[in-house]
Parts: sequence; structure tokens; C-alpha cells
Amino acid sequence: MNQLRPHHQDTQGTIKTPKALKDQQDRAGSMAGNIEILNLDMKPGSTLKVKGKISADTVGFSINLGCSSKDLAFHFNPRFNESVIVCNSKCSDVWQTEHRDHHLPFFRGCTVKFFIEMLSDKFRVKLPDGHEVYFPIRHGYCKINYMSILGGFKIISFKLI
Repeated sequence: MNQLRPHHQDTQGTIKTPKALKDQQDRAGSMAGNIEILNLDMKPGSTLKVKGKISADTVGFSINLGCSSKDLAFHFNPRFNESVIVCNSKCSDVWQTEHRDHHLPFFRGCTVKFFIEMLSDKFRVKLPDGHEVYFPIRHGYCKINYMSILGGFKIISFKLI
């Protein structure tokens, strides 16, 4: 499994601390654990296994998948202050219509593991309690090479299978 730490940069420079992600940071909550990955190579049939610790004082966090911070196929954003998971996409730096799922099995201060699967026409997120969240692939993405994790979520590990 890939082991990451915030502010870590690999030898190729593909993991870095975000510097210009203010809009997403505002949506995600606090600043703990922010990273970007620029060469993810996620395709339909791939699953991203994510494990991390949720900050005890966060209002939320987000995991973003797409081509860049301005073009996201999938924005996954648990918000503790609203008790909701918000999913959305972004095209040319413009947010699209969000989907809200009021099933929030995450808790502040806990370590969690969940799975994000890219299917041919949608993303499926398998949450820690078995509940699944679905979100359509709106803009014809057939490959995801960008991922960011923002807000109150400290990544422990992730693995793309």
C-alpha cells in the first residue's frame, strides 16, 4: 500500500502540498492532511482503497478525482456540520448540481476505511458500515489522473487496484 504523509513529495514530484486550493479547502473544512496526486491512472474497473483518520475538530473533508482541481469527475465531501455527504463534479472551475446523501457513517476523531470504485458510468463509494453512495460520471471521463484530499482527513494509506 502507498503510505503518504501530508507535505510529502516523492522523487518525481507527483505528490505535493496544495497551494491554490482555497475553494476546495473552504468546502472541505480544516487544513489537516491536504495532498494532491497528479498521476493516479484510475480507470473504469479500478477501486481506490482509502484509510485515514478524521480530525476531532473538523467540519468535513473531501476527496476529489478528475483531471485537475478545476475539472473534477467526483467530489466526495462528508460534512459533519450538516450531517450529510455531498457529491458533485466541477467543469472548467464551475461546480455542477450536487447530490446529497443524509447517511453519514463517519465520526470525528475516528480512523476509517472506505472504497471508491470507478465504473463505466458512475462512481460507487462503499462506506465503512456497508452503505453505498453512487454518483454519475457526468463529463465522459474514461481516466482519472488527479486526486486531492482536503480538510480534516489525515491519510494513512491508499491503494489503487
